[in-house]
Amino acid sequence: MNLLFLLPLLFIFTPWASPPLALLAGIAMALVFGSPYPAQVKSVTKTLLQASVVGLGFGLNLHQVLKAGLDGLAYTAVGILFTMAVGTWLGRLLRVPETTSYLISTGTAICGGSAIAAVGPILEADHEEMSVALGTVFLLNAAALFAFPAIGAALGLTQEQFGLWAAMAIHDTSSVVGATVKYGVGALAVGTTVKLVRALWIVPLCLVTAARRASSAKVQWPWFILFFVLAAAANTLLPQGRSIYSPLNAAAKAGLIATLFLVGSGISKEALRKVGPRPLLQGVLLWLLVAGVSLAFVAARP
Repeated sequence: MNLLFLLPLLFIFTPWASPPLALLAGIAMALVFGSPYPAQVKSVTKTLLQASVVGLGFGLNLHQVLKAGLDGLAYTAVGILFTMAVGTWLGRLLRVPETTSYLISTGTAICGGSAIAAVGPILEADHEEMSVALGTVFLLNAAALFAFPAIGAALGLTQEQFGLWAAMAIHDTSSVVGATVKYGVGALAVGTTVKLVRALWIVPLCLVTAARRASSAKVQWPWFILFFVLAAAANTLLPQGRSIYSPLNAAAKAGLIATLFLVGSGISKEALRKVGPRPLLQGVLLWLLVAGVSLAFVAARP
């Protein structure tokens, strides 16, 4: 294995590592040296993220997960409709190509790169359109991981408020989990659950997009979300197994840090160069609007 890849990967398993540091290390390595294993990183990142999310369930209470999930259902539905509508309008206003605009809106509305990867084939998006959308969302997603915990602390957001805000306004699941695990256990429970509820909307959005485009592309159901709920159920209803759950939960947190390093290492200079001013401006304005509106909403909640 390439030493430039192995050394920072080993560092993230030390006590000094954190989600933001892991992402920063991955980005730095990719931009300075390039990723030595781009295809393998993409595949491993998806699997490791899903396994880590399931493992985090072993440290959460099922009742809290279900409450957050039910509360988040309405919030995410309204938020997604709002984001898609405003994103479409901004794309037209800024004259961003239709497919690229739709991908950026989708990534902002649901779950970043995962949503773009799911919708892209249905739209028959080409490599450049995918790269522009992914690069735009990646930059904003990375910024959110660093900025949100600081903003939440400065505003005195409660654990529940911060978790809900992160789930509604941060693009990728990995960064939602990374930001909330840094903020606290309560934020992690709410943020992860509501974000996963938000991710479920990939399926209906893909179906609607496929119907509009008369596409036969296959839509995949995110089964790992069910396993996350089952892990929380085991932790709550079968407490005698907690001697096993605790190491699994710790491994999941380490896996999340590794995931963020891999996410950062997967970005390419080519993808970032292709992000033009108009798509980036659309992504920034849309994200700031979503983050601002959702922050005002959660801050007003008791």
